[in-house]
Formats: sequence, C-alpha cells, structure tokens
Amino acid sequence: MTRSNNPFPTPQRPEVWLRGPLPDIPALLNPVAHALLQAREEVEALMKDFPEEQLWTRPGGVASAGFHLQHLTGVLDRLFTYARGEKLTTGQLDALKSEGQGHMSASNLVDAFYRQVDLALEELRTIHESILVQPRKVGRGELPSTVLGLLVHSAEHVQRHVGQLLVTVRVQR
Repeated sequence: MTRSNNPFPTPQRPEVWLRGPLPDIPALLNPVAHALLQAREEVEALMKDFPEEQLWTRPGGVASAGFHLQHLTGVLDRLFTYARGEKLTTGQLDALKSEGQGHMSASNLVDAFYRQVDLALEELRTIHESILVQPRKVGRGELPSTVLGLLVHSAEHVQRHVGQLLVTVRVQR
C-alpha cells in the first residue's frame, strides 16, 4: 500500500482523473478506477491526525466518521461481489450489520479501505469490456443491474460517502 504525501489537488498534482489513463485498467473502467483512487487519497488526507476519541461520535446526530470508513470498505466489497454475479456471504452480511459499531481504530479502518481499493483495482484489471453489459442481480430482491452499472455505482457510492465523511470530519475539527 503506497500512500501519497499530498493527496489534495494542486497545480502540480491534479485530481486523479486528470493525471491520464491508467494503462493496466480497461479504458471503459478508467473512470471507476480514477474515482476509487481519488477517494483513497481524500480519505487519507481527511483522517490524518484525526482525534481517535471522535471517531465514533455522531455530531448533530449524523453518522460517525468511523461508520463512513467502515461503509466505504463494505460497500465496495459488496458491489464488486454482485458485479461478479455472486451472492453475499454470511461474513459480508455480518460485516454489513456491524457497520457503525466502534471497534476499530481510524488507522485500521483507513488501512482496510486501502486494501479494498487495491482489491477492486486488481479486479478491474481482469474485467473484459465485453461483459460490461451482462445482467446482474442485486440484493435479496434480486433487482436488475449490469456489471458496468454495479462498478459505476460502487465508485459513485464511495464518492458520496467520502463527501459525507469530509463534512463530518470538518465539523468535528
């Protein structure tokens, strides 16, 4: 896991999507990879020196920073599972139920998210673009989606929670 020194965009270091295509990722999946890498950089910057005692507090009743960090990892795992055409395991369902319970440190949560992004990028490298429109079922209700729909939603959902994490962290600081 390689961490950056300055994850926020600057003229010398633009956002990930402006740094060019990732040659080892299929062209149509570059936006997904870019969004996940951007999220990882932003999470690292947000959580740097974040007070551990505030990790599980809920300012104004909103979700804690700890919840968002757990959810980032879990949702990425779950959506990629559906994209592979698999059902969630008991372990994944148990992890979903435990999201928001304060039993991990900020460092461990950030590391877990880093690892999950690495796994997602590894998987993106192996996906052939010809399967992107294949149908997939989501959740207990087996709602319709596609491989591409799930991968794009994984990036969008991660970005959404990074935004919520940003607000929570800034309020707490």
